Amino acid sequence: MNKIIAIVFGSQSYEHEISIVSAISMKKVINNELKFIFINKHREFYDIPSSKITSKIFSSGEYKNFDKLNIVQNGFIKSSMFGNKHLKFDVILNLTHGGDGENGILASLFEFFNIDFIGPRNIACVVSYDKYITKSYAKDNDVKTLDASYFTKDKINSISISNFPVIIKPNSLGSSIGVSIVKDQSELAYAIDTAFEYDDAIIIEKFVAGVKEYNLAGAKINGKFIFSIVEEPAKEDFLDFDKKYLDFARTSQANEADIHEKLVNKLQNNFEKIYNNTFEGSLIRCDFFVIHDEVYLNEINSIPGSMSNYLFNDFNSVINELSNNLPQKEQINVTYDYVNKIQSAKGK
Repeated sequence: MNKIIAIVFGSQSYEHEISIVSAISMKKVINNELKFIFINKHREFYDIPSSKITSKIFSSGEYKNFDKLNIVQNGFIKSSMFGNKHLKFDVILNLTHGGDGENGILASLFEFFNIDFIGPRNIACVVSYDKYITKSYAKDNDVKTLDASYFTKDKINSISISNFPVIIKPNSLGSSIGVSIVKDQSELAYAIDTAFEYDDAIIIEKFVAGVKEYNLAGAKINGKFIFSIVEEPAKEDFLDFDKKYLDFARTSQANEADIHEKLVNKLQNNFEKIYNNTFEGSLIRCDFFVIHDEVYLNEINSIPGSMSNYLFNDFNSVINELSNNLPQKEQINVTYDYVNKIQSAKGK
């Protein structure tokens, strides 16, 4: 029997609205009974009936008409005239893009309250949320990345670029928010200011025109990797936020990239190195560059838009298999032996 999946979405994030669109799209691609748990900007939880969920109820504030939830050990409860009632579900699907969903806050919360969930664990969030740390992690796992310079706001006056074009990104955001391609000195100051609007740190990379891009999603289930097809995204110099936003509602199957098997194997090999044991319990998407037949990691999407359902032939089966093979933390047995010995020695 398929599990009841509770989709958690929204929360504090610049990608809050994208998360709403992704969550709604799950109704078309997951056959399980679904619950929808919305987190508003104040980090309040709401139980949104599956039959009522539309994007309008969030923009209008109508979601407040539905039951408010409180998180407790092993799940959520709602208050009623007859006392507290548990929200019935078996596993959470963390579909909160950016912010709380990918920086480790929700992962820590779910682990603290012993709630099973599909999504990156805390350490995986640390690795994937910070782009500069991602590059270091990739390098340590023998995966190439493009060189980048890292700047915080207090170092803004030290930024000097002599070799254009470059790409400037907030260090901890996705969906191309705050990202600019800078072609010459006249565009530099504005692009830096834009990136710093969204983050306290930025990275600057050399922009490589005409690079081949490929997306690959997957998960490790029972020690075996399950891969999606390889997608070659629409060929443009740069996919901005508005173009990427449309991707988050995708439910129709993407076209498989027309590439040779050797390159597919290279991409899968690099994906395995990135996923490692760090991302167990997650379905992630890695976006790669291929330059002169060499594979470079561009970024790790630890909670990809619409869970990259459009890259899988049978997404529903993948989610269900993953939900049945989640990592479990070992419970520590607290005995108070040490404290008791101290009290005994003191005669108390």
